[in-house]
Amino acid sequence: MATFRDLLAAAKSEISEVDTAGAAERIAAGALVLDVREPDEYDEGALPDAVHIPRGHLEAQVENRLTDKTAPVVVYCAGGVRSAFAARTLQELGYADVVSMDGGFGRWKDEGRPWKQPATLTPEQSNRYKRHLLLPEVGVEGQVKLLESKVLMLGAGGLGSPAALYLAAAGVGTIGIVDMDEVDSSNLQRQILHNVDRIGDRKVDSAKKTLTALNPDVDVVTYDTRLDASNIVDIISGYDVIVDGADNFPSRYLLNDASVKLGIPVVHGSIFRFEGMVSVFHPLEGPTYRDMVPEPPPAELAPSCAEAGVLGVLPGIIGSIQALETIKVLLGLGEPLIGRILSVDTTEMEFRVFNLKPDPANQVTWENRDRIVVQELDGLCAPGLAH
Repeated sequence: MATFRDLLAAAKSEISEVDTAGAAERIAAGALVLDVREPDEYDEGALPDAVHIPRGHLEAQVENRLTDKTAPVVVYCAGGVRSAFAARTLQELGYADVVSMDGGFGRWKDEGRPWKQPATLTPEQSNRYKRHLLLPEVGVEGQVKLLESKVLMLGAGGLGSPAALYLAAAGVGTIGIVDMDEVDSSNLQRQILHNVDRIGDRKVDSAKKTLTALNPDVDVVTYDTRLDASNIVDIISGYDVIVDGADNFPSRYLLNDASVKLGIPVVHGSIFRFEGMVSVFHPLEGPTYRDMVPEPPPAELAPSCAEAGVLGVLPGIIGSIQALETIKVLLGLGEPLIGRILSVDTTEMEFRVFNLKPDPANQVTWENRDRIVVQELDGLCAPGLAH
């Protein structure tokens, strides 16, 4: 019967091993790093940017976590034993360029090479966000990033309600809410943050009660005020993303100019009767609101939902998409709707995407940020630039 020493020798004869210096060279050249230690070992320290899959879960998880089998991989454990077996397993699964790091994390750390304390969650958080943690694109580090993120909701109404609920459920750590209205019975057809018992309450207070009851991890910061040129920069400063649920053009242009000046991305949503749209206006990466709507239409051609009506479920759809796009921006997932407009027609159930290009005539840009003057927009469309 083969001993463990014999099995280890056989495994090492079938793989490539490098010392810590060789591993460092491969990592510097772009090799992926795979840590196959147990969770308690990993929590005590790991190589920067390492993908963590305990050896016992390797066969079940690695092909979903390391999708490019041609990419070079450096595997390590505590001392170089488990990583040797893991490297052989990876080769058997079709990974073409795999090495095991001899000496493991212990030698790497003793030599003073770079390592970090991995992000961790409490047991309660690990259970709450378990479905997120199963997604390789999110994982523990992504969830910790969400918990450290700050998102500002412009409005606690039809769009803000579903967006805020899903962002709170996802674990966005700080959610700010700007709204100066109170809950009315006519809101309850679509504004699901509120309920009958809160009619007459301030919307920001009602929203805070709902969100903190849903997820105590979330710090809800309320701004029971009208957003205007005197306070908008102070309010939005420090937030990572703004979710725009405004229902009027002056607020949208004011938000655009302030967010461009500060370089904060805005996830825009709007609804009308049975139709809605979503786009991401990122001042550093693509077009913004003034590129899409250089000048607002006359008031008679732009009735509000209070005047034209809206199907109650529509803001649920659009607000949920806004929440999704917000998470994509925060975590760098996929392709956010930067430079694109998603149009939704619920009567035909059609989803269409249109490209949005920068308007050469638009001067309210990140490059001109030092000239932007955030001001109330007389006539609705005056450019906010200093001359």
